[in-house]
Amino acid sequence: MTVSAKDIGPRSLDDPVRFIKGVGPKRAALLQKRNLLTVRDCLYFLPYRYEDRSRIQKISQLAAGEQATFTGTIVNAGSFSAGRRRKIFEMIVQDDSGIIRAKWFRFNDAYMREKFKARATVILSGKPGVNRYGGSGLEIIHPNIEIFSSGDDPGLEMGRIVPVYHSTEGLHAKGLRAIFKYVVDHYCGLIEEILPDDMLRRNRLMPRQKAFMQAHLPPNGTSLARLQNFTSPAQQRIIFDELFLIQLALAFKRKRRAGQARGRRFTTRGPTIQKFVKRLRFELTGAQKKVLNQIMRDLEKDTPMNRLLQGDVGSGKTIVALITLLTGVDNGCQGALMAPTELLAEQHFLNLQPDCQALGIGIGLITSGVKGKTQILNDIQAGKTAIVVGTHALIQKQVRFHKLGVAVIDEQHRFGVLQRDALARKGLHPHTLVMTATPIPRSLALTLYGDLDVSVIDELPPGRTPIDTKLCFGNKRREVYESIRREIYAGRQAYVVCPLIEETETLDLQTAVDVREDLSALFPGSTVGLIHGKIKADERSRIMSRFKAGDIHILVSTTVIEVGIDVANATVMIIEHAERFGLSQLHQLRGRVGRGGHSSQCLLIAYYPLTDEAKARLQAMLKTGDGFRIAEEDLNIRGPGDFMGTR
Repeated sequence: MTVSAKDIGPRSLDDPVRFIKGVGPKRAALLQKRNLLTVRDCLYFLPYRYEDRSRIQKISQLAAGEQATFTGTIVNAGSFSAGRRRKIFEMIVQDDSGIIRAKWFRFNDAYMREKFKARATVILSGKPGVNRYGGSGLEIIHPNIEIFSSGDDPGLEMGRIVPVYHSTEGLHAKGLRAIFKYVVDHYCGLIEEILPDDMLRRNRLMPRQKAFMQAHLPPNGTSLARLQNFTSPAQQRIIFDELFLIQLALAFKRKRRAGQARGRRFTTRGPTIQKFVKRLRFELTGAQKKVLNQIMRDLEKDTPMNRLLQGDVGSGKTIVALITLLTGVDNGCQGALMAPTELLAEQHFLNLQPDCQALGIGIGLITSGVKGKTQILNDIQAGKTAIVVGTHALIQKQVRFHKLGVAVIDEQHRFGVLQRDALARKGLHPHTLVMTATPIPRSLALTLYGDLDVSVIDELPPGRTPIDTKLCFGNKRREVYESIRREIYAGRQAYVVCPLIEETETLDLQTAVDVREDLSALFPGSTVGLIHGKIKADERSRIMSRFKAGDIHILVSTTVIEVGIDVANATVMIIEHAERFGLSQLHQLRGRVGRGGHSSQCLLIAYYPLTDEAKARLQAMLKTGDGFRIAEEDLNIRGPGDFMGTR
């Protein structure tokens, strides 16, 4: 039986998207990929940028370096080779005033040839530039481009400020605009006001219905700069609502947590802690002592601790975590430390093992690659293993704790909400400490709004040297590698990080396997190692041990070394295709060097074309080495993510 829109009763914001005019089952499946299931989802799926097509320029009016929108007819289009393993797709576009060349360096050849054919009318937006290959006239690199056909609604596509939405394969910008315009026209009247009139007047906010209408379809005359910066009155109203509702939700969450079941009160600063502190070969920093006092006060209460520990790369969070775990052991409980990757879990285990053995405390490692797991599981269940280090394997059913009292979660942003809760459920309301080296947008936002109790290590141990960060481009790659030669001659070591292990058909990137071959040829007298996630755990540990011992001079890697690796003699970090990494990742990778007394450098190798977001990330890396400023930049670039949900 076919279901029509009439069968589902009066219109509602909860109407499924498949009943929107122009959608249907096929498009509904494509919208679902963007988590657009209902009309309400569509209204909240706001444009991420806007194009001012109220002023369409002629090609002859275009100026190098200035943002422009123009239309024209495709004269010719196709791809050609431009050197080793590099192809360019070029399109010649003409209007009645002149011609311009549009170029793409990363593209699907079959798709581009099929979509963009001669005599088609196109709308292009971007910043033209001088022809880099010495030809006459202007060119435009990776422009935003759409085909304009006779059936398109000119009132939606031209002569106005046009919204641009994140698209999905099979459903592109024009199709989304038509769907969202229908939603705005037919459903905006159902949006209810959630704020009282006096609050609207006091904060000078426009009505909620009007805000959604103008955020999707800005009236001509709206400042494009304000729209792009999300500071237009419509956008500010929607942002205000989000912040207001988040604060309400967090207040309810904190209130609910305060009334939850009781946990265990711990006696702090016990004999095990005193022995451990005496073993330390260095003095704890003032910041470490400050956060430990905060943690100890939490552990002395019967309300389970729920604390976020923020500290920059190398600030000494692991020592704080170990003292927290040992406090649980002093009180007859077990402690668990969960890390996001096998390599990081292995490094934590190897770093903690000597202290635990010296203190007579059993410590075990649980990852998918660990051998002899049955005996380890038995020892954990019997309580013989007091501290357990592992990956998400810790939350599997077969892992049963005797008495879990403390859970520490490292690099907390790598775990989902449900995974963190699953570890906590392994004990009876254990005290929980979550840690992050570079606060990502979600944890930074939670910090700002107070859902978690927050501790900050805002001081680095003495002796940490600043890291000199430089941006280089792909054509200088061999010159960058000479930095490695100088450091190796001085007795130092280097990392080279690549985005992929091996070559793929779809991405033309420097791979770890290829780079290792290149470096082995360039440095015949040096040992070049290779490490990545597909290498078995035993082999990874052996490679890292050799690198720590200095037997491997250059370690080529993927991002498996992003966190937890501490080799004081490594002074160079080279990151291939730095434009493809997140800001948090780049900062974490940079933190692998500068851990000894020697000057260190981080060299970012980027390749054209660069998106605006990639440029912003790279510039942030050059501006600061402060993890908290990096986090703020990341928040500005990417936004805060999903606050309340489990996504």
